[in-house]
Amino acid sequence: MKRRKFVIGAGVSAVAGAASTTIPKPAFSANQRELSMVTSWPKNFPGLGTSASRLGARITKMSGGTLKVNVYPRGSLVKSPDLFSAVADGVADMYHAIEHYWEGNTKALNFFASVPFGLTATEQSAWINFGGGQELWDEIGKVFGVKPFLAGNTGVQMGGWFNKQINTIDDLQGLRIRMPGFGGTVLKRVGAQSITLPSSQIFDAIETGKLDATEWFGPWFDYEFGLHKITKYYYYPGFQEPGTSLSSSINLDVWGSLGRHHREIIETAMAAENDLVLAEFNARNIKALNLMLTNNQVNLRRFPDDVMNAIGNAAGEVVSEAGNSDPMSRKVYRSFLKFRRQSIKWSKISDQAYWNARLLPFSYG
Repeated sequence: MKRRKFVIGAGVSAVAGAASTTIPKPAFSANQRELSMVTSWPKNFPGLGTSASRLGARITKMSGGTLKVNVYPRGSLVKSPDLFSAVADGVADMYHAIEHYWEGNTKALNFFASVPFGLTATEQSAWINFGGGQELWDEIGKVFGVKPFLAGNTGVQMGGWFNKQINTIDDLQGLRIRMPGFGGTVLKRVGAQSITLPSSQIFDAIETGKLDATEWFGPWFDYEFGLHKITKYYYYPGFQEPGTSLSSSINLDVWGSLGRHHREIIETAMAAENDLVLAEFNARNIKALNLMLTNNQVNLRRFPDDVMNAIGNAAGEVVSEAGNSDPMSRKVYRSFLKFRRQSIKWSKISDQAYWNARLLPFSYG
């Protein structure tokens, strides 16, 4: 399926010309079909690259080898910014990434990744699978020629690493922080300086004072990256990405050409990987945080409520602007907002109430 220009007038990224000559075409035989999966992650990158490889292997195994997925790490066949276009135009068969990478096509795609003060991982899965989100996502996908799926979630992130305490909103004035995406835009609204910087330059920037703070992921990645060694305070909660979904989309013509059995295998494998990624991030975040706490390597701080309230107001503005930026985004935004409002009522007396109760100082075990 050739992509059509979105009626909202949003531009669509062009496919890298060289890519179409380097990616193998899908292989067919009497007993096997091969699909190419291009990804945003380096080979074996923990949690993300390993998830893509595991997903490809699971589909291949579940099909008994009749549907083989060949996984290509970042940059090996298609540059990361071109993954969406490559799959939409049939240059590659499927991708593994995060939807907000493609927001240049429509801001609506941010809602299928994560937005500040948005949905948690379980809420995101509930909205997409049972709250109308998948139908809206499919509607967007049809415009560009892809069939999208949830393929994982990294869970709630931390608020970031700081070299100064944040006691009032005034402490964010002029603060130089690396926080990409909507989170950085939100902090700019409350007076911080959002600095765009490659991850390879974070250490030097903090050590030389060019950065006052940085956000990364959560304890697992942050610990492995060594951020606890160069900053003083580890702040929570992570308002900017409360549950970032990974996604895997398949070229719509390829999806349509698959038999029912292979489609069901892919759907089942995607659902399994969606659960497994969140479980892995939770388990490894728990371990990493406890390592840092046990060894006195981290000084945990909670953002004060008045700071969170000010950031929340700014986040509401930023998300609303994105959600009203084009007709499709408005449609998705309305659905997202309705589900969020309803979910807050339920979580207040379910998960949140239980977590608060579990913190009470009773004897247990």
